[in-house]
Amino acid sequence: MRSYMREEFDAALLEIGRLLVSMAEAVRTAMSQATDALIDADLALAEGVVARDAEVDTTYQEVERTVHQVLARQAPVASDLRTVVSALHIAGDIERMGDLATHVARTARRRHPAPALPQELVGVFRQMGNVADKLAGEMATVLSAPNAARAARMDDADDAMDALHRQLLQVVLGPGWPHGIEPAVDAALLGRFYERYADHAVNAGRHVVYLVTGAPAGPAAAAGPAPTAI
Repeated sequence: MRSYMREEFDAALLEIGRLLVSMAEAVRTAMSQATDALIDADLALAEGVVARDAEVDTTYQEVERTVHQVLARQAPVASDLRTVVSALHIAGDIERMGDLATHVARTARRRHPAPALPQELVGVFRQMGNVADKLAGEMATVLSAPNAARAARMDDADDAMDALHRQLLQVVLGPGWPHGIEPAVDAALLGRFYERYADHAVNAGRHVVYLVTGAPAGPAAAAGPAPTAI
């Protein structure tokens, strides 16, 4: 009986891991397409991102349901409990990333057919999109094969996003800004969406560090043995 219960638990962890990776890949695609819609004023692309956000929400609900079933049936302790609880936190971060990508797409849709960005901001948002894509890709990788050292290094890309956000605000709030208040507010909000997207990716990475090592994430986090699944 105990062996069967363990097999059932391991199968549930594998399913949770599969769902998390699926979510990570979906929000990576969503932000990439939202960035393209923003820069190119592509209405169809923006509407596609908005429509598919419900799929991420549905997957998040599947993770929640599976986690609750595991907690009720298995009553996990120690590292097993850490794995299950970490997965729930990670799913929450990824779901929020999907929402933020949708906010970007909705801004592009609202401004269509006009471009949502003044030309002088296109370059910085393209860079922010690239950093967001790198972070989401790393997040998917460390969820597929948990590695604390690699997850901890995601902080470096987050620093790059923070620097781009500061650069954006310097332009928007500078004395030479010629576009008025409404475009400035849009640009500031968009920058915040990208910054928070990066923060949630890094937060998911920190949960992976905790999952693998049992210790909070930090600059000196070292790789430890990976759990059966995440």
